[in-house]
Order: sequence, then C-alpha cells, then structure tokens
Amino acid sequence: MSINPKPDFIIAGAPRSGTTWLYHLLDRHPQIFMNKPIKPEPKFFLIDEIYQSGMEHYLQSYFLNAPEEKMWGEKSTNYLESSVAAARIYQDLPGIKLIFILRNPVDRAFSNYLWSRMNGLEEEDFATAIDQEELRSRNLPENLKYARPFDYFARGLYVKLLRPYFDLFPSDQILVLKFEDIAIDPGKLTACIHQFLGVQVHPQDWQGMGVINPSQKDDLELPAEVRTMLNERYAEPNQQLSELLGADLEVWNVSE
Repeated sequence: MSINPKPDFIIAGAPRSGTTWLYHLLDRHPQIFMNKPIKPEPKFFLIDEIYQSGMEHYLQSYFLNAPEEKMWGEKSTNYLESSVAAARIYQDLPGIKLIFILRNPVDRAFSNYLWSRMNGLEEEDFATAIDQEELRSRNLPENLKYARPFDYFARGLYVKLLRPYFDLFPSDQILVLKFEDIAIDPGKLTACIHQFLGVQVHPQDWQGMGVINPSQKDDLELPAEVRTMLNERYAEPNQQLSELLGADLEVWNVSE
C-alpha cells in the first residue's frame, strides 16, 4: 500500500443487479476492507458537493480504520451511470480496478419498478411508467437527477453507460459480471472476482449469504406483452454490449 493509500477497486453496476450482494461477498474476504458504513454509499466521484470535499475527507469518512495491508474497496452503484464519475475516478485513481455487475435489462427494469413501489415512489402501473419515462425524468428536481428514480428502461442501456469507462481505462482493469451468474454458479463467480483482484481465491465465500436487498413483489407479474416490447427495444443495445464485452449474453434471452 502506498504512503497515501486509496481504494484499490470500486464496485458499481445497474441498480437491482446485485451490487449489495457483491459488497457483502467481498467484505467476507480476510484480505479485503470494504468501505464502512455501507449506507449511505460514498458516491464521492458522483455528486459535485461531495467530490469538492476532497479525497482526504472521503478516506476519513469511509476508510478510517482500514488496515493498510488489505485491499480497499468501495461500492457506489450509480457510478456506472455517470461519465463525470468515470473521468474523476480516472483522474484521481487511474490504476484502480473496476467491477460492474449487470442484469437482464428487462428483469432489472421490473425489479427497479417493484422497489420503487415498495418505497412509495411509484403509483403507476409498469406499462404506463415505461411509456411516461422520458417525460417524468425531464421533470425531476435537480437534486434527484443523479438517482434517476423513474429511468427503468434507460438504466438498462448498458453499452452506453459502460463506454466512458472503456474509453478511459485499460480493459484489464475492468471486470463486467452478470447478475444471473449468482444463481447459476456463485462459486465460479466468486473465484473470478478474487482472481481479478489478485487475492486468495475463496470460492466458498458466497455460501450462506442468501438473498440480499430484495424487492417486494406484491403478487405483481411482468405482463408478457410488456416483456416482449422491452426485449425488442433492448435487442440492438444488447448486441452492441455483447460486441463491446466480447461476451455471450444468451442467458438474457431466457424469459423467467
């Protein structure tokens, strides 16, 4: 660790895609220190007023008791959605490793909608919310624009969101994961992350974690016609994402 230690990696990703699960997974590793407290997320590189407080304030606020010999990690989900955050991270931490986690954008959008309903932010049905998304987003007060509470569709345009990071950082400093792999093979996913970070591989660390930060369904189901419509709208962006990552996204073509 350097004389002035700074975070070694950042977790970000699409909301409702497992960033909190990743935080708790890595917080279990004996060679890693994750930012404390977990809430509120630091968002240091995202929000102007917080960024202007300076790096020392950031480190004192979230890494005060971090052992220098450990890897330091931060989780701020919304960094994925900000080219400004990408530029600030590159300016201050050009050698940092970045972990992003994405989810089938259709399922992510509906989970985000359910979470908004559960927290009293949403009263419309899902189809109406999708239809009115652009109008509602334009009318948000300035202090909520970073949170994008009604951007259910736009937050799934991952290729657009990732490009500023791939334009700035070497690809070997970026790891992009799929939420679905948490269910398919969590041990393999865990080992992949540990290998990327260069810590001892503990593929069993996921065991016993269960579901973290669930959204309440209230017996609501995603209408088949809305799923079909969203699949069609996401088809081209998903293809572009696959080309950017050089990865197979076939798992996203399977409906729940």
